[in-house]
Amino acid sequence: MSCLAAGVLLLGGCAAVQPPPEDAAAAPALPVHWASPVPPAQGVATGVSALGVAELDALIHAAHAQSPDLAAAIARVQQADAVARSAGASLLPAVTGTLDARRQARAGGQAEVAGNQIGAGLAASYELDAWGRLGAERTSAQALRTASVHDRGAVQITLTAAVAQAWLQLVGGRERLAIAELNLHGAERVLAVVESRARAGAATQLELAQQRGLVATQRQVLEARRQQVSGAHTVLAALLGQAQWPVVQASALPTTQALAPAAGSPADLLVRRPDIARAEARLQAAHADVAAARAALLPRISLSASLGTGGSNLPRVFDNPLYSLAAALAAPIFNGGRLAADRDAAQARQAELLAQYRASIVAAVSDVEQALQAVAGTQAQRMAQAQVVQQAQQAATLAQSRYRAGAETLLTLVDAQRTLYAAQDMAAQLHQAEWQAQVALYRALGGGWQPDADAGVRRVAVMAQP
Repeated sequence: MSCLAAGVLLLGGCAAVQPPPEDAAAAPALPVHWASPVPPAQGVATGVSALGVAELDALIHAAHAQSPDLAAAIARVQQADAVARSAGASLLPAVTGTLDARRQARAGGQAEVAGNQIGAGLAASYELDAWGRLGAERTSAQALRTASVHDRGAVQITLTAAVAQAWLQLVGGRERLAIAELNLHGAERVLAVVESRARAGAATQLELAQQRGLVATQRQVLEARRQQVSGAHTVLAALLGQAQWPVVQASALPTTQALAPAAGSPADLLVRRPDIARAEARLQAAHADVAAARAALLPRISLSASLGTGGSNLPRVFDNPLYSLAAALAAPIFNGGRLAADRDAAQARQAELLAQYRASIVAAVSDVEQALQAVAGTQAQRMAQAQVVQQAQQAATLAQSRYRAGAETLLTLVDAQRTLYAAQDMAAQLHQAEWQAQVALYRALGGGWQPDADAGVRRVAVMAQP
């Protein structure tokens, strides 16, 4: 027996668990500074305070409390926590108790012999984790639990940014709706002047048709703006997890700058983005899965003990206890290559997650760069557009005055009206885009996310496939 065990151990030694070598190039090289201009931080945006607007903060709190997506993410954390506790239980002995009662009867000649039998027993079993398989499985489950916690953080930040974007679409749409209404009223007033001039013979039917066409166009634009506002309201309701529209009082976007967090350096993203932390935790789980798959190729050593008693009546049940102790060694000899295939699959999965980890870092840097570019670009465009609106307003006022005096054609006035409306609408769009860029920057920089204290975070500096 000892020779057989030694032989099995010798064969199993060929598949001994070796830690995979670390790869210093697991994480891609990060730049020292951002390539885009970094705006000065106006405050510290943490938690749900994306823009520092009270109404928006209240909507975000409501979304966190009611969103089905966030509720599902929380449930996934609970599932992963239960799986981690189950995996940890495998490292402890399993004890079971039994109690049975039965009646036996046997015909003996002309008489029947019958009796009651009562039995009780305890059985314990324990697998020695000689090669670390059970510990690796527990480590994997704990890492996946950590990944689910970080996934919950990623869902929360995504939800926060989505609510902010929907609120911006709604309020920004109301601004554009108000501009469309003002331009419609202005076009209608000019139409009244043209109609008066036409009745007096000072305006042609062509001029009248042109102005009526402009009024009709403004009405169509107005209805389109109303539809956009209604759509944004519906999207916001869905993000809040409710069927009816939430109450939104704001009719204009704030004029103050968003409270975006300080950009920091590109390397800071490794500790402030939950999606990167989630990728690291999954990579850690894959590393443990490889170790468990390798250990599964080795023999398993288990210990067992049992204690049983029985008797014909309850007082005599414990008179003659019978116990046993056993140790067993089971080694895989032939399984069609299943265990080796499981090991290869675990190694391939680790390689996949390593690539995803690198991709998540590159994507995070790209997100911040694009958000920084959008913030700088929209701010510059909005400042330039303010001059466009000012000149368009002056041109429209002069054209209307000259038309009333008969010194200008209606075509010039109509063109000035269209230019003014387009300039005002573009200014409103750029104002909204500037806020949306701030929200995108807020999300790209992690939204003030901090890992939970009980998440069991272990930063994976380097991790490579074996």
